[in-house]
Amino acid sequence: MPVDPNVKLMLDAMAAANMNPFEDNILAKSATELRAALGANRVPTPEVPIAKFEDRSLTAADGASIPVRVYWPATDGAVRAAIVYYHGGGWVIGGLAKATDAVVVFIDYRLAPEAQFPVPVEDSYAGLLWTVEHAAELGIDATRLAVAGDSAGGNLAAAVALMARDRRGPALRFQLLVYPCTDMDPSRWPSMHENKVGYFLTTDSMVWFYDQYVPSAADRTHPYASPIHATDVSGLPPTFVITAEFDPLRDEGEAYAAKLQQAGVPTEAQRFDGMIHGFFGMTAMFEQAREAHAIACAKVQSALA
Repeated sequence: MPVDPNVKLMLDAMAAANMNPFEDNILAKSATELRAALGANRVPTPEVPIAKFEDRSLTAADGASIPVRVYWPATDGAVRAAIVYYHGGGWVIGGLAKATDAVVVFIDYRLAPEAQFPVPVEDSYAGLLWTVEHAAELGIDATRLAVAGDSAGGNLAAAVALMARDRRGPALRFQLLVYPCTDMDPSRWPSMHENKVGYFLTTDSMVWFYDQYVPSAADRTHPYASPIHATDVSGLPPTFVITAEFDPLRDEGEAYAAKLQQAGVPTEAQRFDGMIHGFFGMTAMFEQAREAHAIACAKVQSALA
């Protein structure tokens, strides 16, 4: 189907105002310039009112302090399930906490190129361990855990699920992967060519991100960098994968879902037609974003019940 009319209006307005940082000679940008252009708020204030949120920190294996923000949907003293969340470009944090009635633990992992692979994914796994270690004081039931993330965060959530299995770490009930990056070889996926430019995220920008995060070509097929290259994906938690029709990352996300299904992992995937990368966080603008958010939250809540 064609691009959703409301999405097209947004894309046309961005193009007219030259406001898409992904299409503005991204390969010549520095990480600092791109972060400024995106206006990314790495530790978001909830856009939906919730009971409270609180800033904490964890200590990484190399001694670095990693910021953590914890969101509670209520302060009634109940012990709740937890969702450990890894950010990409955006997320509706407050809605996630309220709709699932779960505590959301947001891990502000270190960013590339200052911190390259495997530092961000190790930070992300440390965040899962921290959540379990502090479960009692946070009012969390450590037997009811999920990981979630969008885009680069979806990559990290998938990698953390693999790490938890491989290292015999915390048992996960679920993983929610929203248009995840699962492979760092764009040549393998038709959507990288079909949606190369004109739909917000571009293929060139993904190449740029890969160069920042995993500069070594040899590391790009490591399962913790590109989860689709894992030889064995059995034993992973039930999974829901969301993709967008006009997204360069569409095909690799759907291929990862298919790989999980073939390995016997209970997995569902849903493509949202007419949508672009980043739509999931645009609930104020697009009905399909609100629908995707409601479906995802229902699946997470059911898995953590």
